[in-house]
Amino acid sequence: MNLYDTLPDAAATVFGAEATGSSAYDVLTVDVPVGSWIPSLEIARDKLGCTYFDWLSAVDEPGTGFRICAHVVSLEIHRVRRLLLRTTVPHSAPSLPSAIAVYAGAEWHERETFEMFGVTFTDHPHLVPLLLPENFEGHPLRKDFVLAARVAKAWPGAKEPGETHDPDAPKRRQMLPPGVPDPNDWGPLKGQLPPAPTRPTRAPRRDGAAPPPRRTRAAATDPTAPATAPAPGAQATAPAPGAPAEAPARPPRRSRSVTEGSASQATPPEPPPGGADRRRTAPRSADAPWHHAKPAFEEPTAEPKATPDTDTDTDTENGGDA
Repeated sequence: MNLYDTLPDAAATVFGAEATGSSAYDVLTVDVPVGSWIPSLEIARDKLGCTYFDWLSAVDEPGTGFRICAHVVSLEIHRVRRLLLRTTVPHSAPSLPSAIAVYAGAEWHERETFEMFGVTFTDHPHLVPLLLPENFEGHPLRKDFVLAARVAKAWPGAKEPGETHDPDAPKRRQMLPPGVPDPNDWGPLKGQLPPAPTRPTRAPRRDGAAPPPRRTRAAATDPTAPATAPAPGAQATAPAPGAPAEAPARPPRRSRSVTEGSASQATPPEPPPGGADRRRTAPRSADAPWHHAKPAFEEPTAEPKATPDTDTDTDTENGGDA
């Protein structure tokens, strides 16, 4: 069985007594102390077959330190195994031995980590800035790095609601995102700005003052409340003089069962025997043309054909007058 398959349970056996391992999302993670950083990388390369170096970086953990992470891969024929080695250096002394002797590809990544986090890699042949411009001060990926651009220069976007060309116009309270200090505490305007306005507190209630009663709807005026019928034998009481008149009770709503169907599907009652159905129908509206269907145009009536005069035709056939 491959030694890689015994991890993470055997992390202390493979990488040392102080090593701890875990596995998630097909990535094996092993945490080792600073003194075992280089030996752990050699074990990963020689014993676990992780010959491919992928990347190296750091994470700023407030209150803990800088967590250095190296991701290496074992490229087998039928399976790819990934290993993430981590160690933690304190904020007060962020220093770690260089891994170039084990993985030559770590040179570029250690320069970037030194520039962004301020972690020094000893024995590095050329530990100089890589990405940032010259004379840049600070390490941008640290959690305590101040975003100076937000303080020294105004936001280039559109004005906030309430901000007009008048500098004395009232403005709403602005929220500062993480990393942006108060302009009166840091930056070119330090100590020159008035203190930030505070939100006024709500005035307390007077001693002994009770909150106003909550307004509720009466059952008689609530359209959703069911109508209640008076009890049998109860006498109706007249309202007191000056009291508001009660709203009349709504009749109960007629309900139909599933077998009866809707009102439109109800069968009309049969006419009474011995007499015609005298039900009154609603008058049809004259402005509704579909009530009285008529053709779009009147068809012309055919004129009757003239009947030939029998006597005239007979006289003509006989040669005229006798």
